[in-house]
Amino acid sequence: MVDDVGDARRAVMGVRDEVAKAVVGQEGVVSGLLAALLVRGHVLLEGVPGTAKTLLVKALAAALDLEEARVQFTPDLMPSDVLGQVVLSGEPGSSGARETTFRFRRGPVFTNLLLADEINRTPAKTQAALLEAMEERQVSVEGQAQRLPDPFLVVATQNPVEYEGTYPLPEAQLDRFLFKLTVGYPTAEQEQAVLARHDAGLDPHDIPSLGIAAVAGPAQLAAARAAVLAVRTEAPVQAYIVALSRATRQSPSLTLGVSPRGSTMLLHAAKAWAWLAGKPFVTPDEVKAVALPTLRHRVQLRPEVELEGVNADGVLSGILAAVPVPR
Repeated sequence: MVDDVGDARRAVMGVRDEVAKAVVGQEGVVSGLLAALLVRGHVLLEGVPGTAKTLLVKALAAALDLEEARVQFTPDLMPSDVLGQVVLSGEPGSSGARETTFRFRRGPVFTNLLLADEINRTPAKTQAALLEAMEERQVSVEGQAQRLPDPFLVVATQNPVEYEGTYPLPEAQLDRFLFKLTVGYPTAEQEQAVLARHDAGLDPHDIPSLGIAAVAGPAQLAAARAAVLAVRTEAPVQAYIVALSRATRQSPSLTLGVSPRGSTMLLHAAKAWAWLAGKPFVTPDEVKAVALPTLRHRVQLRPEVELEGVNADGVLSGILAAVPVPR
């Protein structure tokens, strides 16, 4: 265990510099992934193909010295392809004869960072297979619970512009994600920097060649998590979070507001954001900073509002502007 919390923060913050060796821009997305790790949350990344979502996760795992696995979700993917399955195995017995036994073969979910690529391309049965893993951090097989490694983070991706042949995630699954982060296009300068790197011979599929150093590990993450738990949230700020959540439930633009789970996730996200900023307590500024990525996937717009071109971020921004901020 790392005793110096300051060292833990510097190590965790150093991860962003290491990831930048592979990915240009996307600092906000990297900060969101780090915040999720600090409070044992999961992240849904939404962006068009080619915006370095997969590379981002691989670079993060390298900088944190964590194991990672990628699963390409497809319409024919089965739950056992993700979780694992019980298989028949023949092992030599005490007499030398082969004895037939059953053993559990672990699936790719048994890792630290699981990249669920295009999660909305697989049917609900396989999507639901991740529910227990994300919430309980275990997989139940034949009545036996198999614990997942710690830390454990699911980073799922989905394409926002291609809906043919997809299966939208149900609300129960969306609610398991701490953040829904939007991975946008780079600026012109950032895109030119990407081209310069490729022109110099960068191979995004060869992670070791990118020179990413492991600047933090499980010990630093454990110390950071303990420090985040110690970040104080005074009663007025807690009341502010409750007021925001209740306002979504009363909004005429929404058919579904934020659940109590969403309120607690907003609290934890704000605590992580405050710690990353070096603050010992949460202010309304941290709540506002993480409100959109924490809440945008927990609300549902009314159909007539969608037809007017309004999105969840627009409604939530209006609620943030209307709810009084504690002084």
